[in-house]
Amino acid sequence: MRPVMGRGTGADGGDKVAFVYPGQGSQRVGMTRALYERFPERVEPFYERARHALGFDLPKLMLEGPEAELTLTQNAQPAILLASAIQHALLTGLKGVEPAVGAGHSLGEYSALVGAGVLELEDALQLVHKRGLYMQEAVPVGRGAMVAVLKLPLQAVEEICAETGAEIANLNAPEQIVISGEREAVLRAKARAEARGGRGIELDVSAPFHCSLMRPAEARLARELARVPFRRAKFPVISTVSGEPETDPERIRELLMRQITAQVRWVDYVQKLKALGVRRCVEVGPGEVLTRLIRRIDRTLRAQTFEEAFN
Repeated sequence: MRPVMGRGTGADGGDKVAFVYPGQGSQRVGMTRALYERFPERVEPFYERARHALGFDLPKLMLEGPEAELTLTQNAQPAILLASAIQHALLTGLKGVEPAVGAGHSLGEYSALVGAGVLELEDALQLVHKRGLYMQEAVPVGRGAMVAVLKLPLQAVEEICAETGAEIANLNAPEQIVISGEREAVLRAKARAEARGGRGIELDVSAPFHCSLMRPAEARLARELARVPFRRAKFPVISTVSGEPETDPERIRELLMRQITAQVRWVDYVQKLKALGVRRCVEVGPGEVLTRLIRRIDRTLRAQTFEEAFN
């Protein structure tokens, strides 16, 4: 029988732990297959709950593809959330790793809220499926764009956005900033960033996320959020909107209603985790994007992928 750990400690009772949950773009065909093969009795119940909640076989899509269908926003978002929920359950249930606090990158906030017991898995899967659909439908294909701007500080990118009408969507790491908005404005901003010594990379995305063009999606999702029960968090979750650790269910609901258009200030959230005493961050979900970003933001934090923490 494994020892009971205090909340927020690793299995060795050491560093204060944060679970961080990735957002869209982390999906890949075959995710959760290895865990399903090792722990079918623990993973299959999650698969069944997802099938029942969504009315289609999301686990089959995750395991077998096709990739083009999995990448669709309305499928990628619940797929990443389901993978994160499975990993959370295995880390806490089998390894005794308990988070002191959670933080998610955009979509990942929903995964964090499931882990913290604020949202039921079924409700969250339905919400993010609709979230993805509403985000896709908010802007006609080709009207918007997103560009990652590298090698420029935040102030310079803010000035460029003010000049062009583009908007800052994500502050992912020092000198890694994503801009979003009307395609012409974003491409003007990309050109100006490159003229000032930066590098601009247009992202292969289906819509311009985290900008004012997403307001129609935000309004539609707010009606869905109003109908879903929220419970007090078992551990605080950093809000994308407030940037603060939140536990009150109605406060979390209200903030989540503004999340689709809010900037994702990942650098700020990581700094907040450190200020809260976190010394170790475990990425709970597919991939290692957040692990790499945290290592760039603050090397004094110990950042681990799920595989590194679990195996």
